[in-house]
Amino acid sequence: MEVQETEVQTDRVLTIPNILSMARLLGVPLFLWLILRPEFGGPNSDVWALLVLMLSGVSDYLDGKLARKWNQISSLGRLLDPAADRLYILSTLVGLTWREILPLWLTVVLLAREVMLLVMVGILRRHGYPPPQVNFLGKAATFNLMYAFPLLLLSDGTGWLASLAEVFGWAFAGWGTTLYWWAGILYVVQVRRLVKADTAAD
Repeated sequence: MEVQETEVQTDRVLTIPNILSMARLLGVPLFLWLILRPEFGGPNSDVWALLVLMLSGVSDYLDGKLARKWNQISSLGRLLDPAADRLYILSTLVGLTWREILPLWLTVVLLAREVMLLVMVGILRRHGYPPPQVNFLGKAATFNLMYAFPLLLLSDGTGWLASLAEVFGWAFAGWGTTLYWWAGILYVVQVRRLVKADTAAD
């Protein structure tokens, strides 16, 4: 919010980075369906769910990199990218909690941060500010969580691979949750400063 933007922003909709972000969004219901199939009597499709999640991670990296490289940073892209991140996190939380791979308390902790951020966005809008831009800390948090979730999904099995995935999955989940809340608290601090400045100006 307080960072000076140096990139040229465009209002174009059909750019390669935006198309990648849209494809990521379309993958959300597919991923959720794949991960929940065993709960409704279907075959285990965890391998396909992991593949969708991996492709999402690759496209997340590419859309930002290509947008900067090709000067295709757009207003729509700034909305689509964080929206896709949050929807993948939400769908993964729902799926893994439903299957009892994730404990309910962790899901509540992560969702509480999202609720807090929604409140902050509402406050910003009342003061005429756009939603906060994704910062490096928020991206790092999402990166950790997007590694944690497939590893924890992989841990839902037997053998040495499942045991190893559980150890690394919970390590990434711990770091991701911590950074997720740290980024959220920084947003709250930024919102408070903006609101305070507005109040002082009035």
